[in-house]
Amino acid sequence: MKETTSGVKEATKEGHIPFSQLAAYGAGGIIPIALFNIAGILVGLMGNISLGLSAFWLGFILIIPRLWDAISDPIIGHISDNTRTRWGRRRPFLLLGGLLVALTFVVMWWIPKGELVQAWFPSETGFHTFQLIYILLTLLLFFTAVNIFEIPHGALGMEMTTDYHARTRLFSAKSFVGNIFAMSTPWLFKLASMEVFKGPGGNEADGMRYVSLMIAAIIVPLSFWWFFKLREPGFQKAKKQEKTHFWKDMGIVITNRNFVFLTLTIFTLAMGFNFVQLLGSYIPIFYVFGGDKAAGATMLGINGTVWAITGVLAVFPLNWISPKLGKRNTLTVAMVLMILAQLSKIVCYNPHYPYLIIIPTVLLSAGMLFFFTLGSSMVGDICDEDELKTGKRSEGSYYAIFWWFIKMGTALASFVAGALIVLTAFDESQVTKVDAVQGNVKELRSKIQYWQELKSKPAAEWTESAKTEVNDAIKESKDYALYLEKESAKSSENLSAVMQTYQEPKKALMLKGQESLRSNIANLEKISTALGGLNAQSPDSLLDKVYSETVPLVLQAKLEKARINAFILTAHLDDESQSKRVKRSERSTAHYKELLEKLGVISQQLTTLETNKPLATLDKELGTIETEIMSLTKQTPYTLFMMRVVEIGLPILLSLISIFFVFRYSLTEKRSHEIKDLLKQRNADRDNGDSKPEPSTV
Repeated sequence: MKETTSGVKEATKEGHIPFSQLAAYGAGGIIPIALFNIAGILVGLMGNISLGLSAFWLGFILIIPRLWDAISDPIIGHISDNTRTRWGRRRPFLLLGGLLVALTFVVMWWIPKGELVQAWFPSETGFHTFQLIYILLTLLLFFTAVNIFEIPHGALGMEMTTDYHARTRLFSAKSFVGNIFAMSTPWLFKLASMEVFKGPGGNEADGMRYVSLMIAAIIVPLSFWWFFKLREPGFQKAKKQEKTHFWKDMGIVITNRNFVFLTLTIFTLAMGFNFVQLLGSYIPIFYVFGGDKAAGATMLGINGTVWAITGVLAVFPLNWISPKLGKRNTLTVAMVLMILAQLSKIVCYNPHYPYLIIIPTVLLSAGMLFFFTLGSSMVGDICDEDELKTGKRSEGSYYAIFWWFIKMGTALASFVAGALIVLTAFDESQVTKVDAVQGNVKELRSKIQYWQELKSKPAAEWTESAKTEVNDAIKESKDYALYLEKESAKSSENLSAVMQTYQEPKKALMLKGQESLRSNIANLEKISTALGGLNAQSPDSLLDKVYSETVPLVLQAKLEKARINAFILTAHLDDESQSKRVKRSERSTAHYKELLEKLGVISQQLTTLETNKPLATLDKELGTIETEIMSLTKQTPYTLFMMRVVEIGLPILLSLISIFFVFRYSLTEKRSHEIKDLLKQRNADRDNGDSKPEPSTV
């Protein structure tokens, strides 16, 4: 080995990893880098703005899987360290974990929802509690599956090479491939919001059910590839190693000084910057684009792609800078980049120039790639130090504890961010209630366009399609009538004073809706009978008459839904405008006044809308209403200001604390190379038949 000008030895070629192994190992970054973030971000985001669940409780339940990780991670790491099979001690977990990740990722998104499900609960709160419990249980299963894969996978990376910088390249490959896949993950929200996935009247939570199946189809074959392709060069030595006791392993890990300071560094910064991930999804939608979820989703997708591309490209300067500056100094450079990224957001969060968001994204992505790649690589160096002292390799235990702290940082950040979203008075119920009205209008327009196309089809074809549509409309009318009956019978004891004033008009509207739907069902059943008597020889005049009578009846149930949901939204906004949780100011008063005025116009338009109008006219009127609805998700000025303050400020504060911890880390590059040489000499002595050496403290 030759000396650099700084006196630090450069790594030789002995730690070279074949490209095929580098690629296979790197592909494993898909699960911890991409899917881990999807669960942490999209479950919270969609649960809040698509299902109307409390941000506080979503943040709270995201902590529970992390508390479970406190038990499962060390156990999985210990079991992996002490597993002895014909396939090694890590690879069986890669196959099992990968398959379980694919399965549980799909199950996680099939959250029970809809009016019929909600009707069986005595209140909206009870229904939301049920949904939160479902999310919690499936998250526990999903994160356990991720741990079964990730802990052995990370430990395998530490033992695939003993070379100081080759280890960094290995974890860089993991970041590289993970970030390539991550280019698509920010677009998942956009994909889930497309009609092809969510349907005309659905929302992002509906769309994510089918998007998740696409992800699972990628993970399953990859799991087999990892199992068959990867090798464990350290297993020959490890299988001769005596199995260790769990608590003894944990004691050694948590008393390692350098490991403690490195873990504190990563934990503190991870906790801070997960505010960026959670609140950073709200700001483009509700501040930059004023509540336009479609435009915000596109911006999130573009921003996420830029993030991923930067993460991929940043691998190359990392592998150039780290050998020159050393890992600890490069880690400090990464934190400085992240602080600069946060400061730039003061200017770059700009509704007039939305694409300025890309600037902090580039800085933050590069900094985080440096930071987390080096963190994992440095844990491997600590394992070398531990082997010199104890004579044993315990990568699984070290990696489990290390990643548990990172995940706890993620969970704590999610919880605090959820609590802060509540404190900023973000109104998720407003968003979901607007979604309900908008979804009803979109469904109406979709049906109108369908019937316009159907009219041009041959008589035999359109009559068969019409029979199906009529039967579906009968079922929809019956289901919605049942829902209205159950809703109107629910108690109103715990409602606010404002909501109490809306109860009688709401019940009257629902009773009127039930009467309208019952009449509609009777007429639809007559139409169904009439359609059964039509055939290709029926006169055109009769076909036209049945067609003109069918279309208004098929559309009626969806129009009733839109009218009632608009009334419910009006009551909610009026209640919020007088709620104690809303910060009183002239701007917030003007905000709610503007929303209620717009909604009043929309409600009047829906009330006077008649389904027997010409379809082209009806579609045009509904298009105008749909455009006007979009602005009703706009949040109060106070909420938008506080979101930006929290999202920018807290990560900066925690980054400064993290810098303090990193300077307490004393395992320098020079010392790491000394340890490597001592281990190499010990192994050579052992191979030459010398007596078993005592663990060294040199």
